[in-house]
Amino acid sequence: MSQSAPRRESLAAAGLLADFRLLLYLFIGFRLTMAIVYQPYVFDLFEENGDPTTIERGMSHFGDLRYYYQFAELVGDGDLPYRDFWHEFPPVWITLFSGVYSVMKTRGEVDFTGWATALGLIMLVFDVGNLLLLRRLARRLHGERVAMALPWIYAVLAAPLIFPWWTFETMVVFLMLLALAALLEGRDRRSAGLTVLGTLTKYTPVLILPTVWRFYERRRALEYTLITLVIVVLVLAGLVAWGGRMATASLLAQFNKASYQSVWALVDGNMRTGSFTGPETRFDADNAFEPYGNEPVIPWWLRLIPFAGLGLYIFTRRLRQDDRGVLAFFTVTLVLFFLWAQGWSPQWILTLTPLILLNFPTRDGVLVCLVLGLVSFVEYPALFMRTADAGGEITGALVMPYVLTITLRTLILAGLTAALFQRLTRGVAHDET
Repeated sequence: MSQSAPRRESLAAAGLLADFRLLLYLFIGFRLTMAIVYQPYVFDLFEENGDPTTIERGMSHFGDLRYYYQFAELVGDGDLPYRDFWHEFPPVWITLFSGVYSVMKTRGEVDFTGWATALGLIMLVFDVGNLLLLRRLARRLHGERVAMALPWIYAVLAAPLIFPWWTFETMVVFLMLLALAALLEGRDRRSAGLTVLGTLTKYTPVLILPTVWRFYERRRALEYTLITLVIVVLVLAGLVAWGGRMATASLLAQFNKASYQSVWALVDGNMRTGSFTGPETRFDADNAFEPYGNEPVIPWWLRLIPFAGLGLYIFTRRLRQDDRGVLAFFTVTLVLFFLWAQGWSPQWILTLTPLILLNFPTRDGVLVCLVLGLVSFVEYPALFMRTADAGGEITGALVMPYVLTITLRTLILAGLTAALFQRLTRGVAHDET
């Protein structure tokens, strides 16, 4: 009896961990509790001269929700993005964010707390979707045991908890994973439609196209590409036809931005984040073409040469042709893009986290996610929160730890690229296709 009791307890504990419904309850319950305890809010602190300083607290602190709220207010007052003011992202997410504001405004006055809480809860819905998709993809790629383990790991990582209250990246990740799942399941048109929606939320999901061309027959790849690009181009062309120069400025703003938070920014001497100026400058389209930093020492096209060459080298190798190969190739495409891009956005760790876990469902994969998140949060907000006296610029004693965090993150991404390439070619003859 004494020996069987511990065994029964062990089996009961294993049963708890294998209960996915329990994980969902904990995942949702913990995040709802955090939303209750740390509600986002702002207040004005008046200085001795009478000038107000806006202070933000709660889950949204250090994120972009207050920045987005200002644009939602503009829309609520009748000014529209792409027509009356320029806006640096594609249209899906600002339609959602301003739509929530407009709906709330029909019911009375809107305050930041209510609006930000509503958006945080909507992002929670998307994040539950990410958890479900992680399980769905893990089951297909690795079997039931891994499909149960990876969602538990995702649930306790910091990035999935924090970023739904900082930005809209959670929605981008959901659309990306859903498009990837549909592609692996052979539902090409659905996957292409989801890629369209993801691309019109943020441009990065369109990077699935090289994967489609590498792993699927040409007719399928052509159809997928036409669906994706034709719809995206039609929507963006419609915005330009409607908004004119303001829409053009909006769609090109990201590509005119100076380098930020990357090794390229260190080379260029840009020691700030990649944030644009506030709404007060958005009614002049010319401001979208201001770099807001030093010009690049190495032009984008020159940086592109080694990364395009490496991408072409990987593309033309003989690679594994299973679902794991598709996932690894898509992931390495994203990582190479992040290494090439002139800047680094901290929320990109949220994009990489489920992909790293799916590619490397091991202790090493979990540690990469953990270290990458830790390094990114040290960089922002830990270092940048100390730059108020320097006008938001990294200076003095902060320079060395800032350089080290960027260097370490870049090395992690470079190592991830090498590991993914090894995963793509392991057990495959090295002759070209």
